[in-house]
Amino acid sequence: MKLHELKNVPGAIHRKKRVGCGEGGGHGKTSGRGGKGQTARSGGSIRPGFEGGQMPLYRKLPHRGFNNYNHRITYATVNVGELSKLDESITEINAEVLSQHGLIRGGETQLKVLGDGEVSRAFKVTAVKFSESAKAKLEKAGGQAIVAE
Repeated sequence: MKLHELKNVPGAIHRKKRVGCGEGGGHGKTSGRGGKGQTARSGGSIRPGFEGGQMPLYRKLPHRGFNNYNHRITYATVNVGELSKLDESITEINAEVLSQHGLIRGGETQLKVLGDGEVSRAFKVTAVKFSESAKAKLEKAGGQAIVAE
């Protein structure tokens, strides 16, 4: 099968809904927008939670508790098995080296090394955090796990 031989599944293609083209089409007069008012107008929409001027429910209810979203620390994670994919010449690894080789995103500086996979050679890895299994595998292969501050 080639790309030009592909066919759509039956029912995948629909006719475009033509509104405002007379009552015979089924979408005449108000064009499926109901009667008059804000929602019948072009560009007229009501934001979620709006109750027509009445005090909305989300403002009536008390807001309690702590939300950690603004205070969280996110870590770029990399498994020890992925470190073996790097060049043989690279022995010292940190967040900057991993971002240059595409294993983590560019702006991420907080690095955590996880223990999935196997380590075939010795690395000197500098990261903020290590899992216990990652640290054990690195040291077993003759490498070092250096905790950066």
